[in-house]
Amino acid sequence: MLLLSGMKDVAVVILNWNGKSFLEQFLANVIACSSGARIILADNASTDNSIAYIQANFPDVEIIQNASNGGFAKGYNDALQQVDAKFYLLLNSDIEVTPNWIEPLLKCMDDTSISGCQPKIRAFHQKDSFEHAGASGGFIDANYFPFCRGRIFNEVEKDTDQYNENMEVFWATGAALLIRSEVYHAHLGFDEDFFAHMEEIDLCWRIKRQGGRFLVVPESVVYHVGGGTLSYTSPRKVYLNFRNNLMMLIKNHEGLLFPKLMWRMILDGIAAIRFLFGGEFKNFGAVMRAHGYQYANLGTLLKKRRELKKSATQFNPKGWYKGSIIWAFYGKKVRKFSDLNQRLFK
Repeated sequence: MLLLSGMKDVAVVILNWNGKSFLEQFLANVIACSSGARIILADNASTDNSIAYIQANFPDVEIIQNASNGGFAKGYNDALQQVDAKFYLLLNSDIEVTPNWIEPLLKCMDDTSISGCQPKIRAFHQKDSFEHAGASGGFIDANYFPFCRGRIFNEVEKDTDQYNENMEVFWATGAALLIRSEVYHAHLGFDEDFFAHMEEIDLCWRIKRQGGRFLVVPESVVYHVGGGTLSYTSPRKVYLNFRNNLMMLIKNHEGLLFPKLMWRMILDGIAAIRFLFGGEFKNFGAVMRAHGYQYANLGTLLKKRRELKKSATQFNPKGWYKGSIIWAFYGKKVRKFSDLNQRLFK
């Protein structure tokens, strides 16, 4: 039986970079709904008086000031080195939580085989729908394209309680991630070369290569603005998503690397051509730059791959979709997670 005293083992850590407006909008709600947990603001060298605002209005919130803006990955790594807690609950600053949102997540972690979990993520501006970054749990296909229960590419489903059961997933969203601190540090946290985007998928993948497990716990619900720091349509975001997806493929793919990598880069090239003919020239350039990064940094990535291969034990493939989500979406016109061939999930 979970006791509320377990809340003292939880540190809710909010990474902030010039997000004073989100802190004004959401921090009081987080504090009110997280009684018993430590609330920590990890600030990435903001210049918008975020720190002064917290000090003046929320004196009980702990503050960690990072020396620079190293992005999501380095920002959390630097901050969490200074946080002594059994569980880290990483939370985006643009999230509205709900009463008792932490307890179901903690109860899930009573199972010591679970490395981490996430709540159900709904959209703040359309509260009857899932939100892009996490929805009701993250999955990955045979070509390592991520998607969610409730979101395939940019197609987001309405939440009609169709995905309300706990489920083991491939990855849990970094927007609201409860993870054991010992697991986080044992795997050296996020890969700082990612800067931002997909670093949590890479971390979950690395942990799963040593048998780790991740769950979605839909009894816990939060509402996410999304795109608060970087718009979903930003060429910078396109670059990071394409670049980081290839980076984690090179690091984590088991089996012959280069045939899989070449096939993925061909698929990326098709996406780039779609951008080009759609007049999205900056996004076309973003994909090309993402590929250029792989060529320039292949030696470093292969070294990471070798190191991870040495430490891998038994890969837990749960949440891996053996089919192609591209073919399902564009070829078969599948728009809902529930309409995917469920026999193709491991």
